[in-house]
Amino acid sequence: MKTGGQLIVDTLKANGVERLFCVPGESYLAVLDALVDSGVGVTVCRQEGGAAMMADSWGRLTGKPGICFVTRGPGATNATAGLHIARQDSIPMILFIGQVQRDAREREAFQEVEYRRAFTEFAKWVAEIDDPARIPEFVNRAFSVAMSGRPGPVVLALPEDVLREAVENPPATILPNPVPATRPGDAEMKDLGERLARAERPVMILGGTRWTETAVRQVERFAERAQIPVGCSFRRQMLFDHTHPCYAGDVGIGINPALAEAIKVSDLVMLVGGRFSEMPSSGYTLLDIPCPEQPLVHVHADAGELGRVYRPTLAINADPASFADALSSLDVDPMPGRADMVARMHAAYLDWSTPPETGPGDVQMGPIIDWLRDELPEDAILTNGAGNYATWVHRYVRFRNFATQAAPASGSMGYGVPAAIGAQQAFPDRLVVAFAGDGCFMMHGQEFATAIQHKLPIIVIVVNNSMYGTIRMHQERDYPGRVSATELTNPDFAALARAYGGHGETVEKTEDFAPAFKRARATGKASIIEIKLDQQAITPTRTLAQISGTGVKK
Repeated sequence: MKTGGQLIVDTLKANGVERLFCVPGESYLAVLDALVDSGVGVTVCRQEGGAAMMADSWGRLTGKPGICFVTRGPGATNATAGLHIARQDSIPMILFIGQVQRDAREREAFQEVEYRRAFTEFAKWVAEIDDPARIPEFVNRAFSVAMSGRPGPVVLALPEDVLREAVENPPATILPNPVPATRPGDAEMKDLGERLARAERPVMILGGTRWTETAVRQVERFAERAQIPVGCSFRRQMLFDHTHPCYAGDVGIGINPALAEAIKVSDLVMLVGGRFSEMPSSGYTLLDIPCPEQPLVHVHADAGELGRVYRPTLAINADPASFADALSSLDVDPMPGRADMVARMHAAYLDWSTPPETGPGDVQMGPIIDWLRDELPEDAILTNGAGNYATWVHRYVRFRNFATQAAPASGSMGYGVPAAIGAQQAFPDRLVVAFAGDGCFMMHGQEFATAIQHKLPIIVIVVNNSMYGTIRMHQERDYPGRVSATELTNPDFAALARAYGGHGETVEKTEDFAPAFKRARATGKASIIEIKLDQQAITPTRTLAQISGTGVKK
């Protein structure tokens, strides 16, 4: 005999789960008990939103569903912050939620929520398990749904009494469901090859998930062979080596105008893996909807995404890894002049991604990013949430390798610190650096305690300008001189790190950063480096005064 809680853990192990993230609750005590001596690592978090973001980061970097357990009601609703990120970003994740016992349902019992009604917008599939004997079936299906087609989160609600109830004849062996590859057809690849051979100005844009290290390298080799410039979609920069001669830059917020123009005048745009939603499409302006002026080849693992927003000239239903493998055997002779175009676009990227050396205040972010670019290992993992500070990462850091970036394309604040914890758990031997603004850090900064408890040596760089910078920028643009609800009063972040038991540094001059970073890394502890940035340094190229048009420094 086995309890429902034991069957949950058995099925997780059968699906290769090594670690899960949770905030404990009495509604799933039977699972917590079954985890004792199970061999599955448990990361105890401080808030359910942070736990879900850690699971998202794990899924984002490994391709395997991140696993998160939370309790019912408030615990579940807190977790929706991470659930929304996983949904919009196509990240495989499974959120298990404790639920009221079966005989109390539909009475608005203590902390009761009907998750199938409440969470449909947040997940690919939402279900509640009523029979403990069906737990392996439901959990296996959850893994299949989370990883197949367009990946995403799944929610399973677990009534408390189902987890305690015993199953007399549990399965002796639990076998996971296979995740099928979606391969491109020969006819589609032949059509693509012919179109590429005729194209004078092709552009390839990589995005989405279901990539592998092998697939990334296969696309790099094909791009070089076929002489195609390649851009990476918003916050997917790890999908192509930025020093590769075919790299043309990131297709996201604040796109290089030269790259935007190249997409607009292209005679063949290839979207591989991504949806090309609002941020990478510059507010749906790079391609017309529903019929782009440019011939469009859209490659996506989910047939439902093909033609949903843009009508493609050629639709290829394939996951990125299978498509990249097919590209390896595609023979294309590039049109004359394509090599020169590729070289020009890469040179434009290098110029665009060279940070400014000066700016307002005593701390200059440009030289700091330059130093990090030289000093960070090529396999270092960088995480961040949302805010103007992230521009320094996305525009100026030159990513080299796959699985080195965890950032929410959904634009969610507070992601950087929990994502760094998830990344460090997944890759304990690699350096993990989280970037956060002061407002961003304070949303899930309490998870720094989780890093301390689990002895994770993440380094958190807090760019502190004492305001919600992105909102203030828009405020100054639209309502110049009328500051409202964007000023912040913050703690001493370095002292906060020490209070948690970590290492803290404060950077008030540019030259302070390098030694501070070296000291932080040498401690082997979770660390916070606070950079005190002048409020006028709101973007790499414009000050607040320039944006407001008042010329007044506030």
